[in-house]
Amino acid sequence: MKFLSLQPFVPSGKDFEGSKQFFRQLGFTARWDAGDYVSFEKDGCRFILQKFNSPEFAENFMITVGVDSVEEFRKDVIDKDLTGKFGIRIGEISDQPYGKEVNIIDPAGVCWHFVQQ
Repeated sequence: MKFLSLQPFVPSGKDFEGSKQFFRQLGFTARWDAGDYVSFEKDGCRFILQKFNSPEFAENFMITVGVDSVEEFRKDVIDKDLTGKFGIRIGEISDQPYGKEVNIIDPAGVCWHFVQQ
């Protein structure tokens, strides 16, 4: 038996519709929408956005996404003004033992690590 995929359930925070718009502008496409759950995908990376607001949970939840260029990713987020439109935070690029990374804190407070290996 082998595992085929991993799709975390990510909390939306208090503004479910705003979070859906954020992830669309980040480049994800909604694969299906079941009301309180939406499956998002980009380049084979998938997660399920859940209409769930728990700041304590969200602020302790982290996800790593592999990218081919952290510089390009960071520039795209800034060029789209996602920080202004959605109140997210984006960090500086840093070198970590697992690769070069840039972090964003999404509208719910989840920390996303975008890593170039």
